[in-house]
Amino acid sequence: MECRKCYLDLVLIPLSLLLHISYHIWLWYQVRYHPLRTAIGIHSAARRLWVLSVVKENEKKNVLAVQTFRNTIMGATLMASTCAVLCSGLAALVTTVERSPLAPSTTIQYVSVLLAFLFAFLCFSLSINLINQVCFLINTPAMDSEFTCDVLEKAYMFQLLGSRVFYAALTLLLWIFGSVFVFSASVAVVCLLLSLDVVHEGRRSRKDGNEVGGDQMKVDDEKGTVV
Repeated sequence: MECRKCYLDLVLIPLSLLLHISYHIWLWYQVRYHPLRTAIGIHSAARRLWVLSVVKENEKKNVLAVQTFRNTIMGATLMASTCAVLCSGLAALVTTVERSPLAPSTTIQYVSVLLAFLFAFLCFSLSINLINQVCFLINTPAMDSEFTCDVLEKAYMFQLLGSRVFYAALTLLLWIFGSVFVFSASVAVVCLLLSLDVVHEGRRSRKDGNEVGGDQMKVDDEKGTVV
């Protein structure tokens, strides 16, 4: 029975991680070369247009910009705090429940989940730091708006990376109940992310009838920026 459990761990856990990694490599390719086919690419283009409009009418929209970034910072702070709480809880579980030396497989389980949550915490922290910088840059008319857009995109990319690692870490938590649960949860999470990340042709139109990706919005394939 123990050998069968070890065999399942050796097969299903790497497959689960490979599933997450393969999906996000494919997603990166889509965002890089076909950005307006993905929600990430459309949101990125919309943020650039929004920054340009705020910079153009800074006196009217400066408060709106700060409030928008404040809400974003609150969301990233909540996720970072959640990662910190989960790391603390996991550390407390290891030190209080397991009085005897941990088995190698159990140690790998705890360390893998802990490292994943710590990495997600780092990503959210970097995102908060960059958004704080954007709050100053966007209200400084002398600054290049493209530089402001680039800093904002880095902030959202760190936030996106942190959230995706967080989702993968949640599936690893199920390793306590067995590797079959980890693999099943990974398949479910990837399917859910696929439905959220991919924008089908019929969903690209705006409410006023204009289409994102048409003549109103074009994207530089090399930079992924609005032109």
